[in-house]
Amino acid sequence: MAPRPLKAALTVAAAAAVTLTAAPAQAADPDPFVWTELAGAYVATGMYGYEPYAVADGYTPTSCVPGVGYHYVNEKNVGETDPEKPAALLYEKGPDGLRLVAVEWVVKAESGVTPPTMFGQTFQVRENVPDVGSGYYTLHAWLYKPNPSGLFNPTHPDVTCPATPAP
Repeated sequence: MAPRPLKAALTVAAAAAVTLTAAPAQAADPDPFVWTELAGAYVATGMYGYEPYAVADGYTPTSCVPGVGYHYVNEKNVGETDPEKPAALLYEKGPDGLRLVAVEWVVKAESGVTPPTMFGQTFQVRENVPDVGSGYYTLHAWLYKPNPSGLFNPTHPDVTCPATPAP
């Protein structure tokens, strides 16, 4: 093989290896390339790792839900299926304050309407969404804290609520 095509092949192989290892490992990931689809959500929400930015952008804090964390809901984004506009940001209390762990899209569940899909996942029916109400479809993505139950699982076994309220 000529040197130039060999270099190109090695470069592509190295880039693929780095891309596949850069995504956090999670149990039951539906497809390793789902991170490519989630990149927009990851980039759009990364700044909210600093919780005051979420509040400044219209996300309102709610109480903690065991297995999910603190919901910060932006009413303007409820009903959106744009990966870059999640309706809720999920935080957990850590030793240094609140830490962003996941994002959630929320869409009103209407009679006869099929649940939406994103990232190859069908939204799940949710009886009650904190500070939004009841009768919604939701989709969680644990972008910032690997979930042993799966990237899109609605709950995380390691997210707990402290005895004292955080926000």
